[in-house]
Amino acid sequence: MSDEKHTVRFEPVGIEIDVDEDETILDAAFRQGVMLMHGCKEGQCSACKSFLLDGDAQMHQYSTFALNDYEKDEGFVLLCRAHAYSDLEVELLNYDEDMIRSGLPVVTTAAEIVAIEELSRDITRLVLRLVDPGSLRFYPGQYLDIHIPGHDKHRSFSLASIPSPDGRLEFIIKRYPGGLFAGLLESGLAAGDQLQLTGPYGTFTLRASSERPLLFAAGGAGMAPILALLRQMAESGNERPVRFYYGARTEADLICGSELAELGAELPGLTFLPCLSDSWPDHWDPATTGFVHNVVGRHEEDLAACDVYLCGPPPMIDAALELLESRGVSSEQIFYDKFTTTADTESPANT
Repeated sequence: MSDEKHTVRFEPVGIEIDVDEDETILDAAFRQGVMLMHGCKEGQCSACKSFLLDGDAQMHQYSTFALNDYEKDEGFVLLCRAHAYSDLEVELLNYDEDMIRSGLPVVTTAAEIVAIEELSRDITRLVLRLVDPGSLRFYPGQYLDIHIPGHDKHRSFSLASIPSPDGRLEFIIKRYPGGLFAGLLESGLAAGDQLQLTGPYGTFTLRASSERPLLFAAGGAGMAPILALLRQMAESGNERPVRFYYGARTEADLICGSELAELGAELPGLTFLPCLSDSWPDHWDPATTGFVHNVVGRHEEDLAACDVYLCGPPPMIDAALELLESRGVSSEQIFYDKFTTTADTESPANT
């Protein structure tokens, strides 16, 4: 790291960290166990958007969808892309003080592949076991970076599992055509191989301080963190009522049915509503056809009474957020994990 270090103070929580000039502010926070709100860590999702009150910060490449030019000129910054070149004072716009102060250290560790299982035509279950089971701590709903063997790249995947003494980790991963990691899942990785992991990251965790009913909505590989939260609830005996809407294209794309059935037996307050958007069999309930946010809108009369957890691709999240805003749901009751993708095809134009 560079010898040039600066102090960043976060308001209104009054927390200070030391930041090296060649690391992002978000990475410096991770290093010091301060868990700021974040999502993709790549300047695409805006979850870490904050306001620079004082000091000199410069940003590396980011998407203007996450931070447009007007916002940048006004003083907004993305902490995952911002470097400090003086002492800074930063106003956090999206934060949970309890989460900030309960951060776990980000570590890099090794895990061995236990199983690779195809769940649907484009979704795979990857099961790992930590070589040193005590080397990694995480909260259900968080994600890890998996380093791609033979490359200096990584891919981020949410955990579907909860912490266990044997260090078992489970991921549910969507395979994209031409994807660098997807290709290895299809042919290249096998049981017994080792992978390097870094984490934990993410703030998509169950807020224990609330007793409101829960509404979960997910699509595709967004099943993973929701499964983790449900498993956490089952293990802890959490009796909050929860309705889980899961969106898929066709009946063949529905996954984790047996796991959800087992959880339903342990969680009497769980209602699972699968939704199909593209085609559905004759026996399918017409009320659960269409995009998942539309199904939620038809079924839920009092969304403002719930804590809402959303996980899936950006179009699904954006449509759901628009629905929730129109129904008067407070932003403090909404938690989401937006699954952005990386252009990682083998085409030279995308590498």
